[in-house]
Amino acid sequence: MSRLVVTDTGPLIHLAQADVLSLLELTGELLVPETVLDELERGPTDISRFEFSVERVNLDTESVYPQLDSGETAALVVCTERDAILLTDDLDARNTAGEEEIEVHGSVGVVLYGYSQGALSAGAAKRTLRELKQDTNLYLSTPLIEHAIELVASDEAGW
Repeated sequence: MSRLVVTDTGPLIHLAQADVLSLLELTGELLVPETVLDELERGPTDISRFEFSVERVNLDTESVYPQLDSGETAALVVCTERDAILLTDDLDARNTAGEEEIEVHGSVGVVLYGYSQGALSAGAAKRTLRELKQDTNLYLSTPLIEHAIELVASDEAGW
């Protein structure tokens, strides 16, 4: 049985910037809220070559989680309705997911999962983690990246 994974815009952009967007295909059945697709149209990230489903969220996303943007809110709403895993790099969205008891991972987690599934060698996983920090617009602390690299080195990466 494939698990449902819902993503907001952040991981799509950041994984594309690190040239590892294809790792998302390993995570499960990918669902992208229509609001997230609308956000992606404003930038260079193209996910059209990947298999994913789209869902429209029919509610006022600004009133549900007012601290989040509409893409993050739509992704969270789908996760609560469909018991799905959330992919987000946004701290407020991660905290809200925790409050809603939703399993949540970000771009770093996707890279670690890709390594645990054999899609990346240890060297490629470490290099990609460093690239996420250095070559994307995602803010990642040095201790977080060092911890993720240690998980690869100790073979404890994965979900």
